[in-house]
Amino acid sequence: MAKKKSEFENPYEEKCSIVYAMSLIGAKWKIPVLWHLAHYEILHYNELKRHLKGVTNTVLTRCLRELEQDSIVLRKSDGSVPPSVTYELTDLGKELIPALNGLYKWGDDHKTNASKI
Repeated sequence: MAKKKSEFENPYEEKCSIVYAMSLIGAKWKIPVLWHLAHYEILHYNELKRHLKGVTNTVLTRCLRELEQDSIVLRKSDGSVPPSVTYELTDLGKELIPALNGLYKWGDDHKTNASKI
């Protein structure tokens, strides 16, 4: 039975799972970062930056730090000079791969169908 309009919860007032997930991965560059890490598994910072045309160092660094703080991405430094830093998905981050694949497929299908209109 459908809820009456007044019975619907405001997703921003309650703990809505989709709003929570988007708060973790919804920034402009986070999904592309996750997509590339899922595809390549381990990337050095500069390799990742080369894959993400148009991202600035400041934005990429902030994005990676936030993903690291949320335990989605693991940062590894070998302690060398100059620093050599790699990034990879944590187990929690790897749980996002099926969702990323689904989002990719949906976008690919929609893009293909939209070009036929």
